Amino acid sequence: MTVRFKFLSVALTACLFGAQAHAQGLRLAPTTATSVPAGSAATADFIVAVVNSEPLTNTEVQREVLRVQQQFAAQRRPAPDPQRLNAEMLERLIDQKVLLQFARDTGIKVEDAAIDQTEQSIAAQNQLTVAELRQRVVADGMSVAQFRAQLRDQALLQRLRERDLEPRVKVSESDIDTYLQAQQNNQDPSQLEINLAQVLIAVPEGASAEQVQALQVQAGKVLERARAGEDFGTLVRTYSDPSAQSNGGQLGLRSVGRYPASFVEATQALVPGEVSALVRSLAGFHILKVVEKVNAGLPAISVTQSRARHILLRPSADLNEARARERLLDFKKRVQAGQADFAALAREHSQDGSAAQGGDLGWANPGMFVPEFESVMNQLAPGQVSEPLLSRFGLHLIQLLERRQAKLSEAEQRESVRALLREKKRDETAQTWAQELRGRAYVELRAAPL
Repeated sequence: MTVRFKFLSVALTACLFGAQAHAQGLRLAPTTATSVPAGSAATADFIVAVVNSEPLTNTEVQREVLRVQQQFAAQRRPAPDPQRLNAEMLERLIDQKVLLQFARDTGIKVEDAAIDQTEQSIAAQNQLTVAELRQRVVADGMSVAQFRAQLRDQALLQRLRERDLEPRVKVSESDIDTYLQAQQNNQDPSQLEINLAQVLIAVPEGASAEQVQALQVQAGKVLERARAGEDFGTLVRTYSDPSAQSNGGQLGLRSVGRYPASFVEATQALVPGEVSALVRSLAGFHILKVVEKVNAGLPAISVTQSRARHILLRPSADLNEARARERLLDFKKRVQAGQADFAALAREHSQDGSAAQGGDLGWANPGMFVPEFESVMNQLAPGQVSEPLLSRFGLHLIQLLERRQAKLSEAEQRESVRALLREKKRDETAQTWAQELRGRAYVELRAAPL
């Protein structure tokens, strides 16, 4: 893939099918030298389709074919069959033109100021000036006008989605009830995830029959104490092999396919809190306690919450983006050197409603912040301060305060199901809606000239 951007071209259509691209979070891909040989049939320009009254050229299609081929090459994956890929890109570009024409014909417009802001955001995320960004775009074979036109198309389709698609996507309380009931009755083992804790009584390699017998007796006694209700964590620390003592002996929530078959068989009839019979493996004797069993289709019972604070600066005529970034970098340096308190700086400088609380954003569940903010926050350790980052709201400096596991209320669990069902319905509705618009359009396919 060249320095074009993921959300451009064919991906414009994808943004109507659930892939909500945020320009602020996209980065330039490395430039490659791959190209179609000049003068080949693939590069000859001619009209391959007419969509209503607008032509679609072979050059446009081949540009997307090349983009996808380069993407597969960068991922070291075999590219699709060229003939099939060419047909797919043609169909996607026809769909894209239908959607863009409908957006324009029904009055959706995108102001130049919005394109300017998007261009600035992409440049900032790639640590470039706008001028440097444009130089790289031109070096990739695209004019600045073409680049900005594609940015405008992306914005048009996003606004079309918000206006015409989102209102069609509705999830009722009965939809949630039906989904939960179906998942509770789902006996598909591939949907099951379990967390097991173990006490491992290790059997040394080459142990004699007498040694194995003695260790089995010891394991049996530990099993009796576990089944009698003794604290399992204490048994782990006291009797388990050191290699199996981390995290209280817990192996972590994972699909049944990622556990040994003997572990799954020993615990499949158990409920959380129960302890299995002894399980023999090459490592020794295992005493397994079921910590948690989860149907992957059901909402999470608990989530990792984050508590962070931030300083927000909004670029303006008096404070351009570069100066705002420099100011935040200075704040970070002073905080790390112990010369300033983050909360005090936030109260004095942050242009956000949280300033009065020292920038404290409170405990937040996953998904509560915009993706570009949350992605950076999730990479921080408690006490760590981020680099300045750009979001749709401005430039942020984030400090993570702490994390915790929190149990979700029933209402919160239902909201997570609602979000899941909305995404599923959005994809289904988008497909049907796009097909309806395509069905009303005039599309004429044309063969390549001889």
